[in-house]
Amino acid sequence: MYQDRARLAARWDEEVATFRAARPESEAAWREASAHLPDGVPMLWMAKWPGPWPVYVDSAAGAHFRCVDGIDHVDLCLGDTGAMVGHAPAASVAAISAQLARGSTFMLPTRDAAVAAEILADRFGLPSWQFTLSATDANRHVLRYARQATGRPKVLVMDYCYHGTVDETYATLDADGRVVARRGNIGAPVPLDETTVVVPFNDVPALEAALAVGDVAAVLIEPALTNIGIVLPDAGWHEALRAACDRTGTILVIDETHTLCAGPGGMTARDGLKPDIVVVGKTIGGGIPAAAWGMRAELVDRVRASLDWDGEGREDIDVGGVGGTLAGNAVSMAGIRATLSEVLTPEVYPGMIARASEWTAGVQAAIDEFDVPWQVTQLGARAEYSFRETAPRDGRAAADADDFRLQQYLHLHALNRGILITPFHNMALMSPATSSADVARHTVAFRQAVESLFG
Repeated sequence: MYQDRARLAARWDEEVATFRAARPESEAAWREASAHLPDGVPMLWMAKWPGPWPVYVDSAAGAHFRCVDGIDHVDLCLGDTGAMVGHAPAASVAAISAQLARGSTFMLPTRDAAVAAEILADRFGLPSWQFTLSATDANRHVLRYARQATGRPKVLVMDYCYHGTVDETYATLDADGRVVARRGNIGAPVPLDETTVVVPFNDVPALEAALAVGDVAAVLIEPALTNIGIVLPDAGWHEALRAACDRTGTILVIDETHTLCAGPGGMTARDGLKPDIVVVGKTIGGGIPAAAWGMRAELVDRVRASLDWDGEGREDIDVGGVGGTLAGNAVSMAGIRATLSEVLTPEVYPGMIARASEWTAGVQAAIDEFDVPWQVTQLGARAEYSFRETAPRDGRAAADADDFRLQQYLHLHALNRGILITPFHNMALMSPATSSADVARHTVAFRQAVESLFG
């Protein structure tokens, strides 16, 4: 934890004053919106950004957005991956607009779905795909399929994981190693130890012991933790996980929603991982709600064979708790097809990863210059610094390094210099449109922030 709290408080007050003076239109929008929106925002977490009110966006293109006060920002948050392809990519916008003009949702397929599924199958090595509106929905659906196929009740997740608003995943381990609701979990439907098993990331013995009990239907993981800071897997961890799932008949689900930053097939393709199911979401639609999950052929057959029939040749799939009338809609499918085939292509990844390497080097240079006890980790086109000297090996270590007040100051300092990074942690993401000049703006601002605290 940063020790000079008085200095931090003084620097914070300075940045708040700067923010107030520069953003009167955002203040006016916030006051007007607060009449009917709690805290003036459509989702309460949007009020958690640093500063006395949120920044209201006017327009965005590529790696930049302009707020209602006319300030240009380098966007290194990119909708927390939802806009990893950049804002308003031309090919996606054209395809989405064209489909909107022809109709948006029919509960019937369009040709775009088959093309999108073929691209995903080629990238991730899984042959069968289904589509929905968010990775949260996809994760919920595949957990139901896993329980259906195995007849087992529980899900195993990593301590301090994040998989959207899936009830089973808002679990953590307390000081005694018991499964409990994660801090701030709102209205949990049942005690989490009834549905969920939790183990630390990179802990092979804990993983093997938990699966040996035989009550886990699926392991749901990110191949690297990303929402508690970046936590990379140890050498051999994924191989041990696959082997443990094989021994115990457990379905392995890899959620690549954030780790799609590693390459066009995520860490699954980059590292040769062997999941039974892959989930992808957010960015694949070019900025509109879209997600997908892919399955091994053997698992598809297993699930279908387990479904009940009503005696008239129909499956009860429409009332089975999987899907939704807008899932796989024509507009989403047009967006996915265009984004995967024309925007988020294999050719753009080297540039995105190079920009992330430049960002990482800039952060490391400031850490080294001022001898700050922080570290920075890169995963493909994503990078993040944390307030500890060495990279964390599990979620608990990453969480224990958090310093909320310090984080808020660094975010507000960046925002006042026209740079947006991801809220709630210190992550930057690169799009195909992000330039070296964009990264350099952060490098200069970050050094100034570190100097203001340690110089």
